[in-house]
Amino acid sequence: MYACKKLEKKRIKKRKGESMALNEKQILEKVNSRFVVSLAYAYETKDALCLVLTIMNGGDLKFHIYNMGTPGFEKDRVQFYAAQICCGLEHLHRESIVYRDLKPENILLDDNGHIRISDLGLAIKVPEGESIRGRVGTVGYMAPEVINNEKYGMSPDWWGLGCLVYEMTAGRSPFRARKERVKREEVERRVQEEEEEYNDKFTEDTKAICRMLLTKDPKQRLGCLADGAAGVKAHSFFKNINFKRLEAGIVEPPFVPDPRAVYCKDVLDIEQFSTVKGVNLDQTDNDFYSKFATGSVSIPWQNEMIETECFRDLNVFGPQGTRPPDLDWNQPPEPPRRSLLDRIFRRHVSIPVVMCIVDSERTFDVQLAEAILPLDSLDFAWTE
Repeated sequence: MYACKKLEKKRIKKRKGESMALNEKQILEKVNSRFVVSLAYAYETKDALCLVLTIMNGGDLKFHIYNMGTPGFEKDRVQFYAAQICCGLEHLHRESIVYRDLKPENILLDDNGHIRISDLGLAIKVPEGESIRGRVGTVGYMAPEVINNEKYGMSPDWWGLGCLVYEMTAGRSPFRARKERVKREEVERRVQEEEEEYNDKFTEDTKAICRMLLTKDPKQRLGCLADGAAGVKAHSFFKNINFKRLEAGIVEPPFVPDPRAVYCKDVLDIEQFSTVKGVNLDQTDNDFYSKFATGSVSIPWQNEMIETECFRDLNVFGPQGTRPPDLDWNQPPEPPRRSLLDRIFRRHVSIPVVMCIVDSERTFDVQLAEAILPLDSLDFAWTE
């Protein structure tokens, strides 16, 4: 089974979200990780653009942090999710993709309790050897360099991981209390100027990794140093995690969702499902839709075709890279080979059937007639 993410065409145009939608689709095509949602197909209907994605029935981390008893998780669960998120970020960074929107709502659980990073609308590919600038993300989770509109590389993602480790442990985000009504400017000031506070839920190694990931200066931040993600994995906080087994998918999750439960709240925001009025689609929109609805040949499927050599015959060429005769359009096609039955029944002959006397007492009177028989079935005729 798959999940279908539908993006309403008129709503996309009203919010000027064309580039974000196309960017998410193109980024998902490049990523092959068990810790990031996979794109199976992309298509359009009359009213919507559709992404067919990995189905994640276990809900998001935000629901589990705040709606499953006391806010926050035990340390083993925090370690497990943080390790999988770390692997997902590492896989994105290998493709020079910075995610930029790490928060509990974007981390989803599957049926078995494993997590994947989702919603890659704000992700962007960083040109090799360069840095980018962009004030994007979610208030309370944006790194100081993003708030200050400074140039950055992969550093905002490691800040986001620090925010997640803190929130999964404390049951609140590091710079804003749960349901606290505070202006955006105040939250950004706290991020830039204040240090996060730690309660007795934090062990020493949990506190240490949070402080290293939430370092204000990106040049000194864990994950942004020369060893990159390997430095994060080597931290004592992950001493109980076998990353090779984790990446192979053979580590048992500390929590498995109940298949009979629905891990989400009731839908109360009707506005987001209402009809968009006053927006008309034109030819420019159709040009954009043609770029989006191109299907998708997922990387796992490509790898399977290569490994099974399913299309090996297509890679056979003639001398000096020319087309083989069976693919050369200028040559007449070879006549089709006839089947065995066709060769047998196309060879017919008219055979007279004669009277055969078996003995002196019994005689078979057979009229002379024409019978259609295969030659191969005729051995001889005899009389006695």
